[in-house]
Formats: sequence, C-alpha cells, structure tokens
Amino acid sequence: MNRPLAIAALALAMLAGAALNAAFAARSGNDDPGVLRAQSIELVDGGGRARARLNVEHGGEVVLRMFAADGEVRVKLGASSDGSGLLLLNEATEPGVQMIAREGAGAIMLSEGADRQVIRP
Repeated sequence: MNRPLAIAALALAMLAGAALNAAFAARSGNDDPGVLRAQSIELVDGGGRARARLNVEHGGEVVLRMFAADGEVRVKLGASSDGSGLLLLNEATEPGVQMIAREGAGAIMLSEGADRQVIRP
C-alpha cells in the first residue's frame, strides 16, 4: 500500500472511531469518559464466579448482593423510593441481621436460630 493511501485509511479509521464514540456517548447520555454507566455490574473472582452484583431491579430498586465462594448470598443492600434495607445472612443463608429504614417503620432485627429480637425507635 502506498503512503498517501495508508494515511487516508488511517484518517478514515480515526474518523469512524470518533463517530462511534460520539454516537455511544449520545446514546448513553454521558460524555464523561471517567464514568461507567450500566444497568448491572458484576464483580467476579479468578474462576469467573460472580461474587457481587449491583443492579437496578424491574421495579426501580437498586440492589447490591454479595456472594460467598459457594454462590450463596451473604449480604443484600437495597434502596427504593420508600426506604432502604440491609440483610446479613449466616452460613445457613438465614437472616442474622436485618435493618430496615422507612418512614414510621425503621427497625433492626437480630436473629440466631429460633431466637429473634426486634429493636425499634
């Protein structure tokens, strides 16, 4: 390939790349290259297994789930328009600590086996 043709091909490739970048930024509504936008993000371990997932549920709630090496959920943190909650699960995937923050319904629940204690303001 001669030099002028190679330069023209490179310039065309650069223009195409810039156009694709601009189209993607316009589609996402974000032109800040320092911001990652997604509906779901997964953190995986060295074996490719999901260890954490942050996503927006169908009802609009934002939920962060963290998984043990066996794939079981151990932590769940959620936020919606009517409040938020935190759930810490034990090795049997039973609630150990649950915190709920809603207007007029805030509570901390502690569980161990069949024993349960609820703390309210």
